[in-house]
Amino acid sequence: MGSQEVSNVDWQGKHVTVAGLGVSGIPAARALHERGALVTVVNDGDDERSRAQAAELEALGITVRLGDGDTLPGSTELVVTAPGWKPGKPLFTAAAEAGVPVWGDVELAWRLRGQDGREPAPWLAVTGTNGKTTTVRMLASILEAAGLRTAAVGNIGVSLLDAVLGDETYDVLAVELSSYQLHWAPSLRAHSGAVLNLAPDHLDWHGSMAGYAADKGRIYEGNRVACVYNAQDAATEDLVREADVEEGCRAIGFTLGTPGPSQLGVVDGILVDRAFVADRQKQAQELAETSDVNPPAPHNIANALAAAALARAFGVPPKAVRDGLRAFRPDAHRIEHVADVSGVTYIDDSKATNTHAAEASLASYDPIVWIAGGLAKGATFDELVTGAAKRLKGVVLMGADRALIREALARHAPEVPVVDLDRTDTGAMSAAVREAARLAGPGDTVLLAPACASMDMFVNYKKRGEAFADAVRELADESA
Repeated sequence: MGSQEVSNVDWQGKHVTVAGLGVSGIPAARALHERGALVTVVNDGDDERSRAQAAELEALGITVRLGDGDTLPGSTELVVTAPGWKPGKPLFTAAAEAGVPVWGDVELAWRLRGQDGREPAPWLAVTGTNGKTTTVRMLASILEAAGLRTAAVGNIGVSLLDAVLGDETYDVLAVELSSYQLHWAPSLRAHSGAVLNLAPDHLDWHGSMAGYAADKGRIYEGNRVACVYNAQDAATEDLVREADVEEGCRAIGFTLGTPGPSQLGVVDGILVDRAFVADRQKQAQELAETSDVNPPAPHNIANALAAAALARAFGVPPKAVRDGLRAFRPDAHRIEHVADVSGVTYIDDSKATNTHAAEASLASYDPIVWIAGGLAKGATFDELVTGAAKRLKGVVLMGADRALIREALARHAPEVPVVDLDRTDTGAMSAAVREAARLAGPGDTVLLAPACASMDMFVNYKKRGEAFADAVRELADESA
């Protein structure tokens, strides 16, 4: 089915298998059931939470099969999957052999939009290895400043199905899409899309860097107005070249340097637009000052430029870009200033869960006492350490894969003092902060940018960030 056939699906009596309970699976099962589909939910887990969720769905008349997410129910005509389920799963192999299509929650939302008779809102879509959530939230803030009814939805934690099927009417949606979601969204056609950057991530899921990049590049397929790419990341521009877009769709670059025609960039501390102006060769439109971006770290200014490019593609005036950026407040645990203690600045970037995010964070401060480590997820750290070496005054390592970072430091920054913290108890973060404070002096920044996932020691990156902030405040109280 093509993207223009969204209103033609007859769900009545259609046998649909929903793969996975959770943030996307439950809304999908409910939505399909309400439209008359015969829904079976399959789930790998069979724990207490899954059983409670299953009971709620079964009360509606939805069949739920717990503890067996690999077997395809015999009558299945369509599979709708949670984005995280790997393509190599036996369920999908069986679906392919049976000629059964597999959609993700994003694909389902795309197909269902407009089925209630309302004009569907265009999607401004964002993907990339890092910065997606920040950019989408900046974009929504800019759109709101322009007086548009909008919402930040998708991988950001707000169900696209809820946005598409809910009572609220939107003029436009700011949509964050992960590589997983794009993999399972073959007919998605955004108004405009952006790939912020590309670095190795989730390669165990995608099978290769080429597979990962190809799934990211799906965001450009069928774009109508603009394909926004990072002029300082050639891989993103390559994806634009490979995309099949609508006639008249333009490639729009963003750069931290002086922009060329059809680009947005920075000139003397001003964010400027040379893409959406009458004379791109000779004109530049001022949008905002770098000081309007919070925080004004280089990678965050890049996020702001990408958000501005998508907003301008939608016709938003320059003043709304400035007002939207000024109104934006970043997420907790993303380059968040915690406190200044004895002349030392403490920054929580627990959300830097991979090397690419940590690289951006480390580039924002100098000199740094770096707190790092956790679950490496197959990452290597030589490039990260090489790039940051001159900024490092000291390093405190913790977590399961800290030895990988320690070895990279020994190779590329042997003169930097390293504290190897071999403990995983609840007081480990407090000990890490105290060791960092010992290494730091006035004018330095203690930066939690782990470059690793948190699950070896913490429930998630938020809990890790909270532990860091608590330890810093404890330090501040003692110094008062």
